[in-house]
Amino acid sequence: MKAACFRVALVLTLCFGFAGTALAGSWIRVNQLGYLPRSIKNAVFVSTDQAKVSSFELRDALTDEVVFTSKRMKAYGAWGAFSNAYRLDFSAFEKKGAFYIRAGEVRSPHFRIAEDAYDGAADFLLRYMRQQRCGYNPCLKDSCHTHDGFIIYHPTLDSTRIDVTGGWHDATDYLQYTATSATAVYQLLLAYERNPKAFGDSYDRDGNPGPNGIPDVLDEARWGLAWLVKMNPEKGVMFNQIADDRDHIGLRLPVGDTADYGRGKERPVYFCTGKPQGLFGYRNRATGIASTAGKFASAFALGARVLREYKPDFARCLEEKAVDAYEFGKANPGVCQTAPGTAPYFYEEDNWTDDMELAAWEVAALTGDAAVRKEAADYGRREPTTPWMGAETARHYQWYPFTSMGHARLAEASDKEFIGYLKSGIHNVYQRGKDTPFLFGVPFVWCSNNLVSALLTQCRRYEEATGDRTYAEMEAALRDWLFGCNPWGTGMVVGLPAWGDTPVDPHSSLWVTSGITLDGGLVDGPVYGSVFKNLKWMELKDGDEYASFQSDLAVYHDDYGDYSTNEPTMDGTATLIPYLSALQALGAEQKTRGNFVMSYGGIVRTDPTKKEINLVFTADTNVDGYETIRAVLKKHNAKGGFFFTGNFYRKPEFAHMVRGLREDGHYLGAHSDHHLLYAPWENRDSTLVTREEFLADLRGNYAEMAKHGITRADAPYFLPPYEWYNHDQSEWCREYGLAMVNFSPGTSSNQDWTVPIPGAMYYSSEELYNRILDYEANNEMNLYSEGALPGLNGFILLIHFGTDPRRTDKLYNRLDDLMTELEKRGYRFTSLAETIR
Repeated sequence: MKAACFRVALVLTLCFGFAGTALAGSWIRVNQLGYLPRSIKNAVFVSTDQAKVSSFELRDALTDEVVFTSKRMKAYGAWGAFSNAYRLDFSAFEKKGAFYIRAGEVRSPHFRIAEDAYDGAADFLLRYMRQQRCGYNPCLKDSCHTHDGFIIYHPTLDSTRIDVTGGWHDATDYLQYTATSATAVYQLLLAYERNPKAFGDSYDRDGNPGPNGIPDVLDEARWGLAWLVKMNPEKGVMFNQIADDRDHIGLRLPVGDTADYGRGKERPVYFCTGKPQGLFGYRNRATGIASTAGKFASAFALGARVLREYKPDFARCLEEKAVDAYEFGKANPGVCQTAPGTAPYFYEEDNWTDDMELAAWEVAALTGDAAVRKEAADYGRREPTTPWMGAETARHYQWYPFTSMGHARLAEASDKEFIGYLKSGIHNVYQRGKDTPFLFGVPFVWCSNNLVSALLTQCRRYEEATGDRTYAEMEAALRDWLFGCNPWGTGMVVGLPAWGDTPVDPHSSLWVTSGITLDGGLVDGPVYGSVFKNLKWMELKDGDEYASFQSDLAVYHDDYGDYSTNEPTMDGTATLIPYLSALQALGAEQKTRGNFVMSYGGIVRTDPTKKEINLVFTADTNVDGYETIRAVLKKHNAKGGFFFTGNFYRKPEFAHMVRGLREDGHYLGAHSDHHLLYAPWENRDSTLVTREEFLADLRGNYAEMAKHGITRADAPYFLPPYEWYNHDQSEWCREYGLAMVNFSPGTSSNQDWTVPIPGAMYYSSEELYNRILDYEANNEMNLYSEGALPGLNGFILLIHFGTDPRRTDKLYNRLDDLMTELEKRGYRFTSLAETIR
């Protein structure tokens, strides 16, 4: 079934140009999510038949026009499954829009270049975090594991009941670990601390739709913190995990978990002893408790600082627990590994001083204790670089967390010693990857994508601390790897971007048993071919659509049978969130436009702080206002925005109007080809056109505009037919580099088309004229969640270019009077091309 669906999708994508095409074993890999305008931008050409290229071009994804050509590329020869590879550098191209790359007869998937390319991406990953919740699960609208659990390994409390319900399931299995959960909590808090504007408030504390006055990322972090408090109920008492691999009994929903631990629905809760644990044939190599205590302490301390504003009582509790956890870690040095059960797989964490380094830094930041701050540096010196960085291989989670946030924190304070340590780890990976076409020096061990996410954060923190861009291209390559610029040409985050090739068959009970998509989940990522071949109980369920790209070097499958490469993990997903939030912040720095008022994903008002009005005019086949409108705008030295359908542009008798408006310097844009209705009037959330129909119609509109010399770059804004649309059309526009715009509601100026016939609502021009001025005077701006906005500031005022002949009372005949009055009130008339940019 999966293969059949794939073939149908391929036919559609080739028809409409959505996906890349390959010729005789050659492909172009790109970051399908997109690139910031002023960022390093590369693609990779790969071939299994030694194909060579000497130049490439960028083409507009909507119109196919060539916008950039270059010979800036570097050959790499054979690598992995490919006999030839090139890196194609188009960093010099900074124009915004949607494009694809063509080299010879090979074309890439399309991608965007835009300041908002990463907007909302960090928030998107929170969808998966909510799906992983234990206790009440908002995805299932039900609760699971409410009887957790009973204590084991405690010297006096064995088999005692303890309430530890909550937190997150680690991955597809339902085990829960302090190590990964505390790391995830820290990453969520870090993301908010550094980039708070990247996160919205669309969900409540329980993860159900509806704002609660707290950013969603903090709701999620608080969910994890509440569970950590249960796992560290009092000073000197810590638990490391819930359940063990007796959980691995097949795919089933968490609310129907049938794993048997001998106590009904209760699961074992492992007490931290600092000694090896394992109930069956395998045991871990635990030597202490500091690795777990340090993670508790850093999560609690950062939580106390970040949550003071929102939950002061909880923050005070966290502050006390942070100090206690840190002191407990000092008293119990060593690693507290997770416990195996009936199989040899467990998190083999071998380092702990990094955890105590970060814990000391965070506790010092919380308490102001200079002595503890010095202890952070002392711990940090004991592990100058995270050992996996530069290594060829590593055992499962052998060095965890995968990046040294303690080093990053100390580097923030311009500590040259720790800046050097931070750089050393990055450089080690750089050296391994600098001669590969994807600049990929991360080892292909289990959860390689988690290593990529961690390294991205370290690269970003290093550059922020030093301004040194030595590793900027490697950082860009690692970023691009996660979104499709990799041997398999697929993104590694489910559903991001919505239009891209991303995992559709992940190893997940939610997906396999119930068809629930895991939007936002970062999958494990490729592993060495030798790792894949030696895994137990591995069986692909539906063939291998990536067979051409597999090699002994690296293997990846989009198949739920492959639990090694295609399973989303909670901590890996959380680790990517700070980096994506940082990219959103970088995009915001590059924006040249102001903040807009949005509705259904479209811009309905430009900068509300400026007394500027944007006049827009739409037309399909009624054009009787041309002479009047053109003359009035010329009189007031104002530029308007004219949005016409393909029906309009293709009429020879209208060509002089297009020519005249262009000569006057007005904006001419698209209004659909055949003036389709996109959504029912009575149910806006429904859609009357498919994505393919919408794009075909839009292409037709731009094809007609091109005949008048209007390129897609000249016309980046789209005003929908009937001035009616929904989120689907806005997203489709965004995918192809267009901005959806519409009139500002409130004045009813868009009702100037109505005709005086019995039984119909009719608005006279006098009534509309007065409504516009009354609206301005009365400041009636309570239509938006942003609250009241002044007058007509930033207003997009729509008047029809022509109307039904039955209407003889034309609003455009009052345009001169209206503009004169509004100019007296201090307004300036601007073009959308000037205000949106």
